[in-house]
Amino acid sequence: MPPPTFYDDRMSDADALTWTIERDPLLRSTIVGAWVLDRPPDPDRLQAKLEATIEAVPRLRQKVVQDPLGVAPPRWQDDEDFGLDYHVRRIGAPGKATRRDLLDVAEPIAMQAFDRDRPLWEFILVEGLADGGAGAILKLHHAISDGVGLVRMTEGLVERSPEPEPARAPRDADGEGPLEPEVSPAPWGPIDETVDAIRYQASRRLGQGRSAAGALLQGLGRLARGPLDAVQDAAELAGSAARLLAPVSEPMSPIMLGRSTHLRLHTFSRPLDGLKAAGRTVGGTVNVAFVAGVTGGMRRYHEAHGASVEELRMTMPINMRHGENARKAGNQFVPARFPVPVGIADPRERMREIHARVAKERSEPSLPALDVLAGAINRLPSAASTVAFGSMMKAVDFVTSNVPGPPFPVYMSGARILEMIPFGPLSGSAANVTLFSYDGVVQIGITSDRSAIPDPERFWECIEAGVDEVIAAG
Repeated sequence: MPPPTFYDDRMSDADALTWTIERDPLLRSTIVGAWVLDRPPDPDRLQAKLEATIEAVPRLRQKVVQDPLGVAPPRWQDDEDFGLDYHVRRIGAPGKATRRDLLDVAEPIAMQAFDRDRPLWEFILVEGLADGGAGAILKLHHAISDGVGLVRMTEGLVERSPEPEPARAPRDADGEGPLEPEVSPAPWGPIDETVDAIRYQASRRLGQGRSAAGALLQGLGRLARGPLDAVQDAAELAGSAARLLAPVSEPMSPIMLGRSTHLRLHTFSRPLDGLKAAGRTVGGTVNVAFVAGVTGGMRRYHEAHGASVEELRMTMPINMRHGENARKAGNQFVPARFPVPVGIADPRERMREIHARVAKERSEPSLPALDVLAGAINRLPSAASTVAFGSMMKAVDFVTSNVPGPPFPVYMSGARILEMIPFGPLSGSAANVTLFSYDGVVQIGITSDRSAIPDPERFWECIEAGVDEVIAAG
């Protein structure tokens, strides 16, 4: 049984940043998943599963509340007007009821902003797909969780068998007894919100002060034992933080320049073993092969437009779910931005170079300090923090993300899930290509900005060809 997840009353600074920057619609951070089912799920079982999941995951019944002065990060509070019927909807499949039609339904859903006065998620069941199938579209705000956290949050909806599973009571933090339902504070007035925010921030500052004092003592000890090493460590940390937060003025791509809120979605799948084998040829992983395939596709797309590029700027989330962070809800990743090779034609050589660059990014000493850095940005006025973060993200050419899923088939209320397709947010970039591994297959979802990529069908073909090229090299 996986360890229980802890839910804080307030957002972390990293979560709060994803919430604040949506003053700029181009920086929206909406996660969308599309599931293809072999049949419609049993309605009564699905209703019971949804209700149990909402009871077990506090965030699904909570809305965001900010104090009037913005002293502390936003607070999570139970929505006193919560209604399941608003968040869960059923619609009929349009057109010829193909998978493409399912994605056409998902596109406007992905583009729409959330109602900020309600919990930040939606679930749409699409009935009547071809061959008696059905679809499910899940939409979640990034302030709630990252992709890995979303997998954990939706575990209550999936089963290992088409047959009903016996009901199991949630466990407490020690795994001993039933988990008591979390009680969220009652709605407060402006004065209560402000007082609580000041109290929270004062307590946190005290804790940070103690941590800083401890770090200072450790630093002084290191300085006494090895002055040169201590100074070098401090300089490396400062340089790492500067690289993580450095603003950039424009994309590296000469053609993927426009930015808008008009999205296109596409998906394709490939055998997981093919990417594993390709990654192993250079001592790397599935992720190395995946990124090399995407960069190869980027090269093909630019060449198709008569443009030659050697490098493009990529954002890749680095998972920080280890140690104490493994049990925390919310976002536990660092959005590393760095140039990746595009002009290297040989797929193995490109994989080797990507392997080296990704390893370098994962070793950045400032990665564990993400929440501190996010807090520094959050302390700016909201308009200024939006501009600051926007300067970091809008010049990113593309995003890649790799989320592990179940290695075996799973079901939803009697229906087998055939495909679990991920669509990550653009967050200011031209495209997001996300890989989700499920039952021996990688499902790859592409989100692209229509202003940056006006010919999405050609772009999709190029990305697929790039991935196939890497698999063939394996």
